[in-house]
Amino acid sequence: MAHVSHKLSNSLEGALAGGGDPATSPLYVFGPFLKLIVVAGVAKITFGASLWLVIFTIVMVSAMYRLVMVWVIDGSGGSGLSEEEFGPWAVKLNASITFIEYTLTFLVSNAALVTFVADRFPALNERFLGLELRAYLAIGLSLLTGWLVNRGPKMAARTFGPATGAVLLLMWVMVLATLWKRGLQLPTLDLQAFSPEYLKFTFGGFARILAVMTGIEIFANLVAAYDGTPREKSNKAFGSLIIIMGTTAITMLIVGPAILALANPTDVEVSVFTQTMDRLLPSPLPWLGTLVGVAVLLSAAAASAQGLQNLAVGLKFRNYVPAFIGRQNRFDVATMPVWIEVGLVTVCFLLFGTREETYLAIYAAGVFILLSMTGWAAAKRLLRQLRTNRSLGKGASLAGTAIAALLTTGATIIIFAERFWEGAWTYFLFIPILYLFFTYFRRRLGDPKPADERMGLMLAERRYLPLFKEDTQRPLSPLLENVLVPLDGSGLAEASLSVARSVSMAFGAQITLLTVIPAQSPSPRKRGEETHSSPQIISGPGYSANGEQMLYLQQIASQMESSSLPVQTKISEGEVADAIYTAVSADNNLIIMSTHGRSGFRRLVAGSVASKVIQSSNTPVLLLRPTGNWRSRVTGFKQLLVALDGSSYSERVLPFVRMIAKNFGSQVTLLTVPVGLTSDTYQNQINQYLEGVAGGLRQDGVLTNVLVTGNGPARTIVNISQEKQIDLIMLATQGRGGFDRLMLGSVAHRVIENMPCPIFLVPIVEE
Repeated sequence: MAHVSHKLSNSLEGALAGGGDPATSPLYVFGPFLKLIVVAGVAKITFGASLWLVIFTIVMVSAMYRLVMVWVIDGSGGSGLSEEEFGPWAVKLNASITFIEYTLTFLVSNAALVTFVADRFPALNERFLGLELRAYLAIGLSLLTGWLVNRGPKMAARTFGPATGAVLLLMWVMVLATLWKRGLQLPTLDLQAFSPEYLKFTFGGFARILAVMTGIEIFANLVAAYDGTPREKSNKAFGSLIIIMGTTAITMLIVGPAILALANPTDVEVSVFTQTMDRLLPSPLPWLGTLVGVAVLLSAAAASAQGLQNLAVGLKFRNYVPAFIGRQNRFDVATMPVWIEVGLVTVCFLLFGTREETYLAIYAAGVFILLSMTGWAAAKRLLRQLRTNRSLGKGASLAGTAIAALLTTGATIIIFAERFWEGAWTYFLFIPILYLFFTYFRRRLGDPKPADERMGLMLAERRYLPLFKEDTQRPLSPLLENVLVPLDGSGLAEASLSVARSVSMAFGAQITLLTVIPAQSPSPRKRGEETHSSPQIISGPGYSANGEQMLYLQQIASQMESSSLPVQTKISEGEVADAIYTAVSADNNLIIMSTHGRSGFRRLVAGSVASKVIQSSNTPVLLLRPTGNWRSRVTGFKQLLVALDGSSYSERVLPFVRMIAKNFGSQVTLLTVPVGLTSDTYQNQINQYLEGVAGGLRQDGVLTNVLVTGNGPARTIVNISQEKQIDLIMLATQGRGGFDRLMLGSVAHRVIENMPCPIFLVPIVEE
């Protein structure tokens, strides 16, 4: 996938950004398909059946990817072979197949490209020094493409960017020209095609033409590149998929029969698509169509090279390949993987020629393997969901996904059975070699630091991974609907009220004022039983002796209601931390409290209580530790300091950072405190990690800086907060791994003890 440096605003932009590979497929899949069935004399019977099977598969696989796109944005991750879900073997296997697939994309795209050029200049089919001239052209274009890609994504975007739009236009021109000259002639579905006599050709043709599915997975990768809410991102990505795959399907159904009727697949000099353009389009449109085909195939080759760059850099950070393979040049791209790819492609052109049908079956086999794995992984997840929550919708989704997996798996089997000795056997050679290669270097280099691991996940072309994984089950909007403020009657505890007012006004959140009294025994009141005694006052039987607490809460509530803030009050009984936890579990999604308030009703918010609340609840806590310094008692949410350690757990604070920053116009500083290695290289890697996270925030309009400094996590967080006049520290209270387990609860505790300003904590509870 080509690098996306800005947010995509709509589905069409996404289609143009990521649709180069799938959009090219109609240009070259019809040749091998028609050669099979026309030479065998079965085209009249099997053509329509194969084509309708492909259309059905496109629909089912597209529906499957709709689910994948939802999983990407709801925090549960994608459905491919992920290390988190299957273990380390999965990332190595996926990387092996992906490496082969990128190389084959480059190979097939350039082979199809020179076929298009040779269609117009037949002299390229003549030989010089034992090689066809088209082979020299293919090698030269491969070298040129590699050179351009290694000069960075901006150069590649300027060179190849408009090609996808042009090929989409070409497809629709061909559709309209076919309708104008031939009318609507859809493929005929002859059920005889499924009889034993013809079944081999029906499914053989289906497997060959199903290569139109190449690159469909790119739209799941693009989800994070769109603007809008998570749901809007998912919808836009699916819209992009529909634009590309819809155009492909319509071209297959309308132009496909015209290609069968007008082209001669046995003509080795001119491709069937070019023959059809010449018959349907007035001059000079066929020549323009050839230029468009050349441009978009170059674009697809460049995109595969960029994907290989990202894959190599990501694997380098994760210690799966030696550093020199993923080393980046002054354009911030890895040059070595591209030259390896160009070298392999050159050897293939020299040994096996430049006819795309030579490589198309092997290429399609890799596509089908990836689609099959995605299908079965998605089916596994749906089955797991169905067991816990049975519904007709989930059952239908599981059935459709299973059908998609069966169809792509069947196509994989057919390709391997038919083309095993023609090249498909190479998968059984190269996948184990690459797998062992990755395994060897991971063992030799050891496990990476978590920041490296996360950087690798961001850069590698792993399926379905956004720029950074916001690993939270909570939706991003709305997050703050109900705010709980525990009070004990002390002025120190009431310091949290001003912050609660700000949050309520910004998010329209309801405020619940809570106080807790010691358990009264015996008491006729049953635990959890409540009645509404006066407007927005919640109490219950057994509280008649606690009129002072009730009056206190009423006074506070009336003061806040005078500012038109929605307020309710609640009195609970029992152990303080348990009462707060129960209140939060009911309907609140943020706690705002002080760390101590030793007067009033039994030290309601003592530090030990705050600690228990943080450790036992999944609910974020905005904590104040009031001192004589006014900065400790208030926050304007204008300067946010966010501590990250490179782990996915510390990143759980990021959705809240984005939400607060966008509502308050905050400036964000992302801080990592390196522990252990302090070399320039390692510092640069940490900085790259933070820049990757910052990029996502900046694309949402959040002013973000990064900072790598310090030698003691808690001390550095406090010092930076004072130096930069931070008014809110934000961090997760646990982070497995990290730079020496940076976000351990003990570090958070030390920050709380010395914090110069309020702190926003996102508790991570072990499951």
